[in-house]
Amino acid sequence: MLAAVTPGGGKSVLPLIAAARLIEAGLADRVCWIVPRDSLRLQAEEAFADPNWRAALGHALSVRSAENAPDPCRGLGGYVTTYQAVAAAPDLHLAEFRRRRYLLVVDEVHHLPALADADPSGLAPGQVGGDVEASWSKAILPLLELARVRLLLSGTLERADGRGILWLPYRQGPRTRTREVDLDAPGWAVVGYSRAAALAEKAVLPITFGALDGESRWLDEGRRPVGPHRLSASFDTTRQALFTALRTEFAEALLDEALAATRRLRAERRSKLGLAPGEPARGLGKLLVVAPDQENARRYLARVHGNLPARGREAEARIAVSDAGDAHEALAAFRLQPQPSVLVTVAMAYEGLDAPETAVVAALTHIRSRPWLEQMVARATRVDPFAGAWEDQRALVYHPDDLLFRRFRERMETEQGTLARHAKGRRQPALPFPGEAGREAEPGIVPLGSNALALRFETLAPGPDFAARRPEAQGAQADLLGPPSVLERKLRHRIGEMVATQVVEDEEGMRLPRGGGNYHRLNAVLKRVLGKGRGEMGAAELDAAVAWLERNRLADHLGVLDGDGRYAFEARRRAGQWRPPQGRAGAALDRVAESGRRGGEGRPSPRGGKG
Repeated sequence: MLAAVTPGGGKSVLPLIAAARLIEAGLADRVCWIVPRDSLRLQAEEAFADPNWRAALGHALSVRSAENAPDPCRGLGGYVTTYQAVAAAPDLHLAEFRRRRYLLVVDEVHHLPALADADPSGLAPGQVGGDVEASWSKAILPLLELARVRLLLSGTLERADGRGILWLPYRQGPRTRTREVDLDAPGWAVVGYSRAAALAEKAVLPITFGALDGESRWLDEGRRPVGPHRLSASFDTTRQALFTALRTEFAEALLDEALAATRRLRAERRSKLGLAPGEPARGLGKLLVVAPDQENARRYLARVHGNLPARGREAEARIAVSDAGDAHEALAAFRLQPQPSVLVTVAMAYEGLDAPETAVVAALTHIRSRPWLEQMVARATRVDPFAGAWEDQRALVYHPDDLLFRRFRERMETEQGTLARHAKGRRQPALPFPGEAGREAEPGIVPLGSNALALRFETLAPGPDFAARRPEAQGAQADLLGPPSVLERKLRHRIGEMVATQVVEDEEGMRLPRGGGNYHRLNAVLKRVLGKGRGEMGAAELDAAVAWLERNRLADHLGVLDGDGRYAFEARRRAGQWRPPQGRAGAALDRVAESGRRGGEGRPSPRGGKG
């Protein structure tokens, strides 16, 4: 069974239905649900225990969130595990599938590339390390072969790197060197839940796009003046015009429009709730600003602060970029608390930000990859449980009115993502900027100025319904798969987010004193417990750290910092209470402190020697 369900469409209920009915009918003995992340593993376990679904489906099945230990079911109706766990102990899971007839559920199956498209050695072209996703496919493939029934779940049937998806049947595509998922293949049952159906059933929010056109002027590589050129004009100038617009006056105009819309929305909802002006509350709506790089993210934050009342504006609008010391705390507060109501970020918006209160997005980014933009737009399409009726909510996305963004919207309205290329993915030639997480390449131009011209609003059409026969489509857009360092960066970000969440929760529960330093304190606890810092860990160790954090509270282990001279020294330095001595003693103390930060066993002493 293949279930293609739009993000937010509730596909997690399908394994419950399938397990309850198939086990009851005697077609399967147990269910194994494989998910890409530990957080989803726990959600899957909770779904089977949900009393509402138990009553609605009339089932009494229970599954356990299993680790790689013998007998993963422990007498229950099945178990939930992760891609990483299966890849770490494939023989354990294979033996379990040989003992019993299993319903195998593979969640987000598009993460698993077809092995025919991967190098047999497990190495991806241009990568020094292994192809992590291909290693998952190799471990899960034998389970697919042994399973009695297979249920494959996904929100998209198209991979960004152009490769096919593991186990799915393909046929020749409508264009040269393309293939598409064969939805009519024998032996397959296809369940489709499109965005159009989700909108009709009020499972996701409709989207209104505010497209702002403008014109830009810049100096070319020969330092000759060029322009003004419209953003909505020819593809020949889109790259340079957009680069200039995001760094000059146009970006400020778009940001002002998005902030004004957010403030109007919050005022309307506050009035309906009978709240006083400025009174914080959940469900008022928030603004997410996505910047092209960290330098401009700080410039945007300064612009937002300039348009807010001086009192409390630092708490009302915050920034989350990798160079900010409190980035993870800002992200956690944006998700869990009434303030901040504005968050300025770069790539962090793409990496797992789950904030249903986000109602407005300012898309001040040059990325035009369809998967990336769909993820960004989806930050605002979640239904906010605090914001009242579905009819009173709507996602509002402000963006530059360039031709590439228009193409992205057209594809959302007209295409289903079921296409794959035979060749390896390649970067889109129309706008070849590197990823937003790092420093971007010098484009060879000098931005001079820009201005906004016209703003128009359009509501995104519901899009195509899921059909057994896919309509003719344009070629699939493909982006390169990141190297192993990208996986490590994502895991480090996930750990930082989990630590920040615990800081917010423990401060609210008065388990930690309010004030600065708690994020640094809990990070120090994590480092002492695990034996090394996140920057020294590989992908496997980082994944293990995530699993430990999901089962433990760092505040319960504060005792590991008692008597730790390295932590005490760093805490004093961060608090501004330490002043370096002058002369030779000061130089010696600096060397010892640096040794402590690198993980040495020496500690600073009053004389500047080894403790």
